[in-house]
Amino acid sequence: MVTIIKHCFLLIFLLNHPIQAQNETDINEIKSKVNTLFDAMRANDSMMVKGLFVDGATLSSIYMDKRTNRVVKRSSPVSKFVTAIGTPHDPIWDEKIWSYEVQQDGPMAYVWTEYTFYLDRQLSHCGVNVFEMINTDMGWQISAITDTRRTQNCISDPENDIHNLIDNWHNAAAIADESIFFGSMTDEGVYIGTDATERWTRDEMYALLTKYFERDSAWDFKTTERNVVLTGAGDIAYFDELLDTWMGVCRSSGVVQLINGQWKIAHYHLSIAVPNDQVDGYLKLIGKERK
Repeated sequence: MVTIIKHCFLLIFLLNHPIQAQNETDINEIKSKVNTLFDAMRANDSMMVKGLFVDGATLSSIYMDKRTNRVVKRSSPVSKFVTAIGTPHDPIWDEKIWSYEVQQDGPMAYVWTEYTFYLDRQLSHCGVNVFEMINTDMGWQISAITDTRRTQNCISDPENDIHNLIDNWHNAAAIADESIFFGSMTDEGVYIGTDATERWTRDEMYALLTKYFERDSAWDFKTTERNVVLTGAGDIAYFDELLDTWMGVCRSSGVVQLINGQWKIAHYHLSIAVPNDQVDGYLKLIGKERK
């Protein structure tokens, strides 16, 4: 009954508004409203969502359960969703949108978006969102969202994949998992350590340092900051990071390569970050003088 009333209201609304051709100004505003919703989710800020939805807006999800039965889940009112956005939670809700297809007829529009949803950098699910939108006195507002959800055949975010690769690589050293650590490098991968003599190929590093992986932990480096830059072709990326280590703060940089659909570390360079105001002490330590 609620659904029937809602669609009757929508029909009356449309009949009382002149039908207009699709235009770029409307399309840009519609996309902006959709983007604001996902920005609010990432920012954990329910105030950003204010005014995005019409009163009585609904949310629906379609997915397959563990027995491969199709499930349609409806959640109404949307106020619960808005409250959830603003409720403190540790994992960041990061919904990546890969495409927009907008169909508009005057004051009504539908938006079809492909998406992948991450909790922090971990893949949760993916699918398609369909937004039903109405142009009201408050501008374009969302009257309903229906999404599909699956965990297979998801479009991936290469930057997230690279972060996960490096995070898992560092963690492999922390738990002494040599299979993951050395398997995360290319066959010709190079590791440059903090000592001037430490330049190894992957296989040389394995031969020299495999004894450290016989312990509970080989070494434990914690990333505190990282930057990733993708190349134009999308199969090579560069990164740099700050690390909290037993040596103090270290700076590293590296190159990763996409090989057969998997990112691998091709080059890694680690250095100790000596603060500028402590360089004189460092020079004295190694027997050098400032020139």
